[in-house]
Amino acid sequence: MRLLHTMIRVGDLDSSIAFYTEVLGMRLLRRSDYPEGRFTLAFVGYGNESESSVIELTHNWDVSSYELGDAFGHLAIAVDDVYKACEQIRSAGGKVTREPGPMKHGSSVLAFVEDPDGYKIELLQDR
Repeated sequence: MRLLHTMIRVGDLDSSIAFYTEVLGMRLLRRSDYPEGRFTLAFVGYGNESESSVIELTHNWDVSSYELGDAFGHLAIAVDDVYKACEQIRSAGGKVTREPGPMKHGSSVLAFVEDPDGYKIELLQDR
C-alpha cells in the first residue's frame, strides 16, 4: 500500500494551479474536465503519480469558495532551506503566514505558507 494523493477543493482552479506550480515548483501532472458532473480535477506534484504522492485539486464549477473548517491541519513539504524557500515564495507572490524558525518546544526548523484558498502548507527543513 502507498498514499496516492490528497484532495482539496479549490475555488479558482487557475489560481491554485499557478500557486502550486509557479510558487511551490510542482508540475501539473494531469487535468480532466467532467462536464456532466460540472467539475474539473487537476493533479499536481513533484514527481510522477506512479512514484510519489500528489495533490488533487478539485474544482466544482458552481462553487467559488469553501469553508475550510477546523479539522484539516496542513500539507507538509520538505525543503533544503526553509529561509530561502520563504524568500522565493514571497518573491513569487506567495503568502508566508509563519516566518521560518525553530518549532516551539522542538528543534525542527519550519515555516507556513498559505495557498489561494487559505490551505496551510508547512515547509520543513530537510535534514
